[in-house]
Amino acid sequence: MPIDTTEHAQGNNSPHSSCPDLVLPPLSRRQADRLVHLALRTAADLGLAVSYQGGAALVPTDRSADNPVLGLSNLARILAHFDEDRWPVLIEEHFRQLLEQLRQGPPKPPDDPERELIQRLVPRDALPPDWTADRPDFLPGLISVPCAEADGIVTMYLEPADLNLTWSDAERFGLANLRRLEDQVEYVDHDDLRIAFVSGTAFAASRALVLDTVLRESLHIEHAPHGVLAAVPARDTLLLHVIEGLTVIPALGVLLNVAARCYARDPGPLSPEVYLVTPDFTWHPATTALPDHTPLRLSPELETLTKLLATREATPESRG
Repeated sequence: MPIDTTEHAQGNNSPHSSCPDLVLPPLSRRQADRLVHLALRTAADLGLAVSYQGGAALVPTDRSADNPVLGLSNLARILAHFDEDRWPVLIEEHFRQLLEQLRQGPPKPPDDPERELIQRLVPRDALPPDWTADRPDFLPGLISVPCAEADGIVTMYLEPADLNLTWSDAERFGLANLRRLEDQVEYVDHDDLRIAFVSGTAFAASRALVLDTVLRESLHIEHAPHGVLAAVPARDTLLLHVIEGLTVIPALGVLLNVAARCYARDPGPLSPEVYLVTPDFTWHPATTALPDHTPLRLSPELETLTKLLATREATPESRG
């Protein structure tokens, strides 16, 4: 089958081929061009007539044909973690799995929604606007959606009425089941800082929705009197720093750096932002962006907290 080798949007002979690709980060332009070429060749080998016209997806050459649109964004993020000599095999595996899922059709609805629904954070802009217009943000640009997982496939249920449920019931079931998941926690210590990396499931970032459970059961902290810094850069990662003193400032710098890298590189990007979560689990931005592109400033809430911490650390009692 002929392959439509429509040139990658940036051009295959760009003198800046080592620069980051604007459409398929975190790959370079050269790597993105190679991904597109390999993806087109693999799709042709699988009997699909598709072309690449930008937009991070392979689209049917004949728009009236019953061929799927094959997204490349998350594939690019996956490939970035592997040597390029492994890319052909990984791309073929990815497309074969995707096509098999499509042939099988959507997973059947959960038999027992009360036990099977799990709440998940989803970028609002990843869904059609009219599907989410009535849903509030949990964090800016992120909404909480009832889902179910079967054989590694996560299916969202944006119309709980299809399951004979109200939104509130579906969300209640989803949060209860989210609380039952078990985390993997790794700590990174640097000087007096400790950052917790929560992972282990495809719902790791979504555990931010039940942060009280994460602190109690995974970090073994019953109460964080000054709150925590938190970030949800990608669907598989939740970053946490329990605030104990003015080390919150360097901890914020570490979290901003790590969250930005995870958001730029990992599959399922959610948000590069870092948040201050108060002891009563109210979420606030940890930083404030200024219009003139000067360095970020502490948000009013975090600035107030740091002043309080500075005062306490300056007292004789706090010095012991």
